[in-house]
Amino acid sequence: MDSASGGSTNSIKEAIPATASALLSAASQQGGGGGSESSPSPAPLSRYESQKRRDWNTFLQYLTNHKPPLTLARCSGAHVIEFLKYLDQFGKTKVHITDCPYFGHVNPPAPCACPLKQAWGSLDALIGRLRAAYEENGGRPESNPFGARAVRIYLREVREGQAKARGIPYEKKKRKRPTVTTTAVGVNVSRTSTQPVDGGGGRGGIGGGDDSVGAKTGANVAAATTNSV
Repeated sequence: MDSASGGSTNSIKEAIPATASALLSAASQQGGGGGSESSPSPAPLSRYESQKRRDWNTFLQYLTNHKPPLTLARCSGAHVIEFLKYLDQFGKTKVHITDCPYFGHVNPPAPCACPLKQAWGSLDALIGRLRAAYEENGGRPESNPFGARAVRIYLREVREGQAKARGIPYEKKKRKRPTVTTTAVGVNVSRTSTQPVDGGGGRGGIGGGDDSVGAKTGANVAAATTNSV
Protein backbone atom coordinates (compact mmCIF):
# COMPACT_ATOMS: atom_id res chain seq x y z
CA MET A 1 0.00 0.00 0.00
CA ASP A 2 2.78 2.39 0.89
CA SER A 3 4.59 1.74 -2.36
CA ALA A 4 1.40 2.20 -4.34
CA SER A 5 0.53 5.41 -2.53
CA GLY A 6 4.10 6.65 -2.97
CA GLY A 7 3.98 5.89 -6.68
CA SER A 8 0.69 7.73 -7.09
CA THR A 9 2.05 10.71 -5.15
CA ASN A 10 5.14 10.86 -7.37
CA SER A 11 3.01 10.69 -10.50
CA ILE A 12 0.85 13.55 -9.24
CA LYS A 13 3.96 15.63 -8.45
CA GLU A 14 5.28 14.97 -11.95
CA ALA A 15 1.93 15.81 -13.52
CA ILE A 16 1.62 19.21 -11.79
CA PRO A 17 4.62 20.87 -13.49
CA ALA A 18 3.54 19.48 -16.85
CA THR A 19 0.03 20.87 -16.42
CA ALA A 20 1.37 24.24 -15.27
CA SER A 21 3.70 24.49 -18.25
CA ALA A 22 0.85 23.63 -20.58
CA LEU A 23 -1.32 26.33 -19.04
CA LEU A 24 1.49 28.88 -19.28
CA SER A 25 2.12 28.08 -22.93
CA ALA A 26 -1.59 28.34 -23.71
CA ALA A 27 -1.81 31.64 -21.85
CA SER A 28 1.20 33.01 -23.72
CA GLN A 29 -0.37 32.02 -27.05
CA GLN A 30 -3.62 33.69 -26.10
CA GLY A 31 -1.79 36.77 -24.89
CA GLY A 32 0.17 36.99 -28.11
CA GLY A 33 -2.98 36.67 -30.18
CA GLY A 34 -4.72 39.31 -28.11
CA GLY A 35 -1.78 41.64 -28.50
CA SER A 36 -1.90 41.33 -32.27
CA GLU A 37 -5.61 42.01 -32.27
CA SER A 38 -5.26 45.07 -30.02
CA SER A 39 -2.95 46.83 -32.49
CA PRO A 40 -4.88 47.04 -35.76
CA SER A 41 -3.08 47.93 -38.96
CA PRO A 42 -3.24 51.63 -39.91
CA ALA A 43 -6.00 52.65 -42.27
CA PRO A 44 -4.91 53.15 -45.89
CA LEU A 45 -4.42 56.71 -47.08
CA SER A 46 -7.14 58.33 -49.11
CA ARG A 47 -6.59 59.18 -52.75
CA TYR A 48 -6.08 62.84 -51.90
CA GLU A 49 -3.53 62.10 -49.16
CA SER A 50 -1.62 59.71 -51.40
CA GLN A 51 -1.50 62.24 -54.22
CA LYS A 52 -0.43 64.98 -51.81
CA ARG A 53 2.43 62.85 -50.53
CA ARG A 54 3.61 62.06 -54.07
CA ASP A 55 3.45 65.72 -55.08
CA TRP A 56 5.41 66.75 -52.01
CA ASN A 57 8.14 64.17 -52.65
CA THR A 58 8.32 65.26 -56.30
CA PHE A 59 8.82 68.89 -55.29
CA LEU A 60 11.52 67.99 -52.77
CA GLN A 61 13.29 65.99 -55.46
CA TYR A 62 13.04 68.98 -57.78
CA LEU A 63 14.73 71.17 -55.17
CA THR A 64 17.50 68.61 -54.77
CA ASN A 65 18.14 68.43 -58.52
CA HIS A 66 17.98 72.20 -58.92
CA LYS A 67 21.18 73.93 -60.02
CA PRO A 68 22.33 75.14 -57.62
CA PRO A 69 20.47 72.92 -55.14
CA LEU A 70 17.79 74.64 -53.10
CA THR A 71 16.62 74.08 -49.57
CA LEU A 72 13.00 74.34 -48.56
CA ALA A 73 13.78 77.26 -46.28
CA ARG A 74 15.13 79.30 -49.22
CA CYS A 75 12.31 78.41 -51.56
CA SER A 76 10.22 81.36 -52.76
CA GLY A 77 7.25 81.99 -54.99
CA ALA A 78 9.59 82.43 -57.97
CA HIS A 79 10.94 78.92 -57.46
CA VAL A 80 7.39 77.56 -57.29
CA ILE A 81 6.63 79.20 -60.65
CA GLU A 82 9.79 77.65 -62.11
CA PHE A 83 8.55 74.28 -60.86
CA LEU A 84 5.16 74.77 -62.54
CA LYS A 85 6.84 75.69 -65.84
CA TYR A 86 9.07 72.64 -65.49
CA LEU A 87 5.96 70.45 -65.27
CA ASP A 88 4.65 71.75 -68.62
CA GLN A 89 6.85 69.26 -70.44
CA PHE A 90 4.72 66.47 -68.98
CA GLY A 91 1.40 68.14 -69.86
CA LYS A 92 -1.28 66.70 -72.12
CA THR A 93 -3.35 69.79 -72.87
CA LYS A 94 -2.99 71.40 -76.30
CA VAL A 95 -2.54 75.14 -75.95
CA HIS A 96 -2.60 76.96 -79.31
CA ILE A 97 -0.17 79.78 -79.88
CA THR A 98 -1.31 83.14 -81.24
CA ASP A 99 -0.12 82.45 -84.81
CA CYS A 100 -1.90 79.08 -84.95
CA PRO A 101 -4.94 79.06 -87.30
CA TYR A 102 -6.84 77.15 -84.64
CA PHE A 103 -6.24 79.72 -81.93
CA GLY A 104 -9.48 80.13 -80.02
CA HIS A 105 -11.15 77.06 -81.56
CA VAL A 106 -12.80 74.68 -79.13
CA ASN A 107 -12.64 71.69 -81.51
CA PRO A 108 -9.86 72.13 -84.10
CA PRO A 109 -10.60 70.22 -87.33
CA ALA A 110 -7.00 69.04 -87.74
CA PRO A 111 -3.89 68.55 -85.61
CA CYS A 112 -1.29 71.27 -85.21
CA ALA A 113 2.23 71.65 -83.87
CA CYS A 114 1.29 73.71 -80.82
CA PRO A 115 2.86 72.60 -77.54
CA LEU A 116 1.26 70.48 -74.85
CA LYS A 117 1.11 71.97 -71.38
CA GLN A 118 -0.33 71.34 -67.98
CA ALA A 119 -3.96 72.38 -67.75
CA TRP A 120 -4.75 75.28 -65.46
CA GLY A 121 -7.07 73.15 -63.31
CA SER A 122 -4.31 70.61 -62.69
CA LEU A 123 -1.84 73.31 -61.65
CA ASP A 124 -4.36 74.97 -59.38
CA ALA A 125 -5.15 71.68 -57.61
CA LEU A 126 -1.43 70.88 -57.35
CA ILE A 127 -0.69 74.19 -55.64
CA GLY A 128 -3.50 73.54 -53.18
CA ARG A 129 -2.04 70.17 -52.20
CA LEU A 130 1.51 71.48 -51.92
CA ARG A 131 0.36 74.43 -49.86
CA ALA A 132 -1.27 72.07 -47.37
CA ALA A 133 1.71 69.70 -47.37
CA TYR A 134 4.11 72.56 -46.65
CA GLU A 135 2.30 73.47 -43.43
CA GLU A 136 1.81 69.85 -42.43
CA ASN A 137 5.58 69.36 -42.60
CA GLY A 138 6.36 72.19 -40.21
CA GLY A 139 6.22 75.22 -42.49
CA ARG A 140 4.71 78.48 -41.25
CA PRO A 141 1.62 79.78 -43.05
CA GLU A 142 3.02 83.31 -43.35
CA SER A 143 6.13 82.02 -45.17
CA ASN A 144 4.35 79.47 -47.38
CA PRO A 145 5.82 79.95 -50.91
CA PHE A 146 2.85 78.17 -52.50
CA GLY A 147 0.54 80.88 -51.22
CA ALA A 148 2.67 83.74 -52.51
CA ARG A 149 1.01 86.51 -54.49
CA ALA A 150 3.28 85.87 -57.48
CA VAL A 151 2.01 82.30 -57.69
CA ARG A 152 -1.62 83.45 -57.64
CA ILE A 153 -0.92 85.95 -60.42
CA TYR A 154 0.81 83.30 -62.50
CA LEU A 155 -2.10 80.88 -62.14
CA ARG A 156 -4.55 83.61 -63.15
CA GLU A 157 -2.48 84.39 -66.25
CA VAL A 158 -2.34 80.70 -67.17
CA ARG A 159 -6.10 80.40 -66.75
CA GLU A 160 -6.85 83.42 -68.93
CA GLY A 161 -4.26 82.48 -71.57
CA GLN A 162 -5.50 78.92 -71.92
CA ALA A 163 -9.11 80.08 -72.04
CA LYS A 164 -8.34 82.33 -75.02
CA ALA A 165 -6.12 79.81 -76.78
CA ARG A 166 -8.58 76.93 -76.43
CA GLY A 167 -11.73 78.97 -76.89
CA ILE A 168 -13.06 77.94 -73.51
CA PRO A 169 -14.18 81.01 -71.58
CA TYR A 170 -13.83 80.86 -67.85
CA GLU A 171 -16.86 82.17 -66.01
CA LYS A 172 -16.80 82.63 -62.30
CA LYS A 173 -19.77 81.11 -60.57
CA LYS A 174 -22.09 83.70 -59.10
CA ARG A 175 -23.14 83.19 -55.53
CA LYS A 176 -26.83 83.28 -54.88
CA ARG A 177 -27.74 85.88 -52.32
CA PRO A 178 -29.71 84.42 -49.43
CA THR A 179 -33.31 85.53 -49.16
CA VAL A 180 -34.81 86.37 -45.79
CA THR A 181 -38.49 85.67 -45.18
CA THR A 182 -40.32 86.99 -42.18
CA THR A 183 -43.54 85.68 -40.70
CA ALA A 184 -45.78 87.82 -38.56
CA VAL A 185 -47.17 86.03 -35.55
CA GLY A 186 -50.05 87.49 -33.59
CA VAL A 187 -50.32 86.74 -29.90
CA ASN A 188 -53.47 87.42 -27.89
CA VAL A 189 -52.97 87.72 -24.15
CA SER A 190 -56.02 87.71 -21.89
CA ARG A 191 -55.94 88.14 -18.13
CA THR A 192 -58.82 87.42 -15.78
CA SER A 193 -58.84 88.91 -12.33
CA THR A 194 -61.44 89.09 -9.61
CA GLN A 195 -60.00 92.30 -8.33
CA PRO A 196 -60.28 95.62 -10.11
CA VAL A 197 -57.23 96.46 -12.16
CA ASP A 198 -55.54 99.71 -11.38
CA GLY A 199 -55.42 101.94 -14.40
CA GLY A 200 -52.14 103.54 -13.30
CA GLY A 201 -49.27 104.28 -15.59
CA GLY A 202 -47.02 101.50 -14.22
CA ARG A 203 -48.66 98.54 -15.98
CA GLY A 204 -49.50 100.62 -18.98
CA GLY A 205 -45.85 101.65 -19.23
CA ILE A 206 -44.72 98.01 -19.32
CA GLY A 207 -47.26 97.24 -21.99
CA GLY A 208 -46.25 100.25 -24.00
CA GLY A 209 -42.63 99.31 -23.67
CA ASP A 210 -43.24 95.83 -25.07
CA ASP A 211 -45.10 97.26 -28.04
CA SER A 212 -42.29 99.69 -28.80
CA VAL A 213 -39.64 96.92 -28.69
CA GLY A 214 -41.73 94.75 -30.98
CA ALA A 215 -42.15 97.61 -33.41
CA LYS A 216 -38.38 98.25 -33.47
CA THR A 217 -37.64 94.56 -34.01
CA GLY A 218 -40.08 94.36 -36.88
CA ALA A 219 -38.58 97.47 -38.43
CA ASN A 220 -35.08 95.99 -38.17
CA VAL A 221 -36.14 92.70 -39.79
CA ALA A 222 -37.93 94.58 -42.55
CA ALA A 223 -34.84 96.70 -43.16
CA ALA A 224 -32.61 93.62 -43.25
CA THR A 225 -34.99 91.94 -45.69
CA THR A 226 -35.01 95.02 -47.90
CA ASN A 227 -31.23 95.22 -47.87
CA SER A 228 -30.82 91.51 -48.62
CA VAL A 229 -33.24 91.70 -51.53
